[in-house]
Amino acid sequence: MCGITGFWQTNQSSESKLEKVATAMAEKLNHRGPDDTGTWIDSSKGIALAHTRLSILDLSDAGHQPMLSESGRYVLIFNGEIYNHLDMRENLTKEWIGHSDTETILASVEAVGIEKTLQNAVGMFSIVIWDTVENVLTLARDRMGEKPLYYGFQGHTLLFSSELKAMKEHPEFVGEIDRDVLCLYLRHSYVPAPFSIYKGINKLTQGTYIQYKLVDNQISSLTSEPVPYWKLAEVVIKGSQEPFTGTDSEAIDLVENQLKKSIKDQMISDVPLGAFLSGGVDSSLIVALMQNQSDKPIKTFSIGFNEKGYDEAIYAKKVAEHIGTEHTEHYVSWEDAMNVIPELANMYDEPFADSSQIPTYLVSKIARRNVVVSLSGDAGDELFCGYNRYLFSDKWKHIQRIPFSLRNLAGKTLRVIKPSTIDNVFKFLGKYRVVPANMGEKVEKLTSYLENVKTSDDLYYSFVSNSINPLDVVLNAKEPATWLTKTFGKAVSKDTKTNMMYLDAMTYLPDDILVKVDRAAMANSLETRVPFLDHRIIGLAFSLPMKMKLRNKTTKWILRQVLYKYVPKELIERPKAGFSIPVGEWIKGPLREWAEELINKERLDNEGYFDSEYIHAKWQEHLTGKRNWTDFLWAVLMFQLWLEKELK
Repeated sequence: MCGITGFWQTNQSSESKLEKVATAMAEKLNHRGPDDTGTWIDSSKGIALAHTRLSILDLSDAGHQPMLSESGRYVLIFNGEIYNHLDMRENLTKEWIGHSDTETILASVEAVGIEKTLQNAVGMFSIVIWDTVENVLTLARDRMGEKPLYYGFQGHTLLFSSELKAMKEHPEFVGEIDRDVLCLYLRHSYVPAPFSIYKGINKLTQGTYIQYKLVDNQISSLTSEPVPYWKLAEVVIKGSQEPFTGTDSEAIDLVENQLKKSIKDQMISDVPLGAFLSGGVDSSLIVALMQNQSDKPIKTFSIGFNEKGYDEAIYAKKVAEHIGTEHTEHYVSWEDAMNVIPELANMYDEPFADSSQIPTYLVSKIARRNVVVSLSGDAGDELFCGYNRYLFSDKWKHIQRIPFSLRNLAGKTLRVIKPSTIDNVFKFLGKYRVVPANMGEKVEKLTSYLENVKTSDDLYYSFVSNSINPLDVVLNAKEPATWLTKTFGKAVSKDTKTNMMYLDAMTYLPDDILVKVDRAAMANSLETRVPFLDHRIIGLAFSLPMKMKLRNKTTKWILRQVLYKYVPKELIERPKAGFSIPVGEWIKGPLREWAEELINKERLDNEGYFDSEYIHAKWQEHLTGKRNWTDFLWAVLMFQLWLEKELK
């Protein structure tokens, strides 16, 4: 894995000045690539490319970047891995210098062009290519958005980078906070693409590329929007038009074999490799299939929690023992979390409030002591119907038959009961039967659905939104339309669950899950790989009938059937806790002083971004247990922490 950055400017500067700025930008990405650094400058064109390298394939100098194509026409910086690059080489005529995938990409671009190369590549990547003949700059991102790429103008200079922190080293960077985008952040707990927290800076959307050329001494995009070279919507539609028609056993074998191939491809590495293991279906399946294809114990890593209802490390350990891995686990305390929290703002560069960022960082830190590459089970939920909200959509079919006025009244009635009271009731019931964790929070979400939801689009938006109106919180702002809101009313599937999975895969997965893992792992110079995101597996998943993904209220049914070939059912079947931590309790307890300092009323008023009265009302409700405002308050705290860094 690597860090890429650079700029293109119209004002003339000497090569030494461009080199100095490019080098400073690259230094901010050393954590993404601690093994090597390189720059390429053309001062006559005002273009500078910089790269930091984490050596994974071809550890020799033959993998050094920026890399020039054989003819010298193309210059490339690349972050990621192309798993099928050796297969791509079979169709290319060239004397190979090394065995890096970077060299393969360049040769392919020369032979078949950029778009065809992107379509042929199987992997995760962000790529920047400079065409020295046509003077065209191309930025591209992988199909599902595993690897990040920011870009945008500051003044007349086009900046691009894996992370925002590198852009800040350019003298033209202004970094004006976008209050409208702050609304989106508070709604979702992350900044959705194509936005960033800064005006003028965007995230390149997954599965697209964008090209720039100098026109009348102005750097201009050749198209009004990024150009898609692959569309998930088309995959979903094709899956419904050409569905899998085989038997259960045929489907199980097909999924197993496709996953084995993806995992085998992603286990190729010239450095030590392992896997994250939570003990859930997805990570256990990835680990089981890795071990099945390895002649020695693979290394696995887990995080645990002392708080009951959050700890899955005990199950991960049992799974690891059964599969036969070399397992490492670490239990997280609030002290561990407190030590990580000050680093989060710098780690994520813009406000980001998925609290599982903390254990993700810690498990990455532990893994990096032993390996350089780690596979994960991310994306199994989005592709194989794993989230509870997909189950709830079936219940909603019955609930929506009740007149909205009655639903609204029922929601207001439930609202009277404190979440803590509900939790206590279910803790009591837990003595006699297995019950899901965090029931107070779940019932509170149900009340929100009953009070506000009228349509299926409303339902999904409620699932992926914090329970507040951002305009009540952010001062002098308006909430922009997003890809998601523009998509409402334009379902790609007649099946509600399939459409929700598609929306999650286009938004929550790349903008939350993959961001969380990339930044946390890269902060530790650890490369992560996601076997489920092989686009051939994505196509297979959306071609399977829903009954093979959700059956008798059992989510990810087909993945479970594959897993049970390797792991006993009793080690897997239990209520899902997820990779979350009890920050709602921590900010009321050991982290309370830290939290109250960040949301001090005078401080909020002086900064001028938030309505301090609104935030303090929610804070008091949270402290007393009247309402659970964990998601909202953590989002506010993460913004405040980030802003504190910005103002220094």
